[in-house]
Amino acid sequence: MAGKSERQRRIAREKYRRQQELRMARRRQQRKRGVIALSVILGAALIASLLAVFLPGGSTKKHPSASASKSASATPSATTVAEPAHHCTYTKTGTAARAVSLPSASPDYTASYQATITTNLGKIAVNLENSKATCTVNSFVHLAEAGYFNNTQCHRLLTSGIYVLQCGDPYATASTKLTCSSTSKIGTGIPGYEFASENLTGAKYPAGTVAMANEGTATTNGSQFFIVYKDSTSGLGATYTPFGTVSSGLGIVQNVAKDGYSCQYTVSGQSEGGAPKEKVIIDSVTIKKT
Repeated sequence: MAGKSERQRRIAREKYRRQQELRMARRRQQRKRGVIALSVILGAALIASLLAVFLPGGSTKKHPSASASKSASATPSATTVAEPAHHCTYTKTGTAARAVSLPSASPDYTASYQATITTNLGKIAVNLENSKATCTVNSFVHLAEAGYFNNTQCHRLLTSGIYVLQCGDPYATASTKLTCSSTSKIGTGIPGYEFASENLTGAKYPAGTVAMANEGTATTNGSQFFIVYKDSTSGLGATYTPFGTVSSGLGIVQNVAKDGYSCQYTVSGQSEGGAPKEKVIIDSVTIKKT
């Protein structure tokens, strides 16, 4: 009887030991799954934080950025299109700062264009590079002929790192007092459509360059553009479509730059230029086609 009882106790102990081992194994597996899940969550959070750091576009302000070219921001890339382009794509987006139709999808890619920007300080003549940035020129000509730029101000001046005067936002009307307020619409104006960048391969920005401003990605071109008054190639990455060259009147912009700006725009805690002390009003932009 004693032998039988001993065997039963031994069997019970063995059964209990196996149950304990199974429980421990299950716990180890649960802990392992928990570690994996936590790693996935932390990994996703890390990726999200990196995207927030490296991908531009957190601001709705459309402009070239002195800081973006010197930080680890992503370089916009556009689909390579053989120039001059025979077809253009303009995508409707947002609310237009001033009502205007879409440009024609069929540009006159054989034409030569000259734009005359008539300002309160004098005329600035620009040779448009239709053979290198056909769709950009097609849009600029369309907006100019529609009177989109008339009675607007050049709202932003940069005097360090990059040297540009930015224009082309109808929210900055001729009579508006620029305050650089972070809640202002000025700097966010678009024509209600956007299009891809061009002419970026090996792009340089010497004095006299006229280029498109964007939101940091290659498809966010609209109506805002900037005039380079002092070489900015070292400060600007090749991410802004050069589409014209000033042939006369650059001194007007250079003199405005000498006076500096009256208030300062700040984006993500960094200075991003300011409103020119000397008001620059675009009365009209006229186009000569040959």
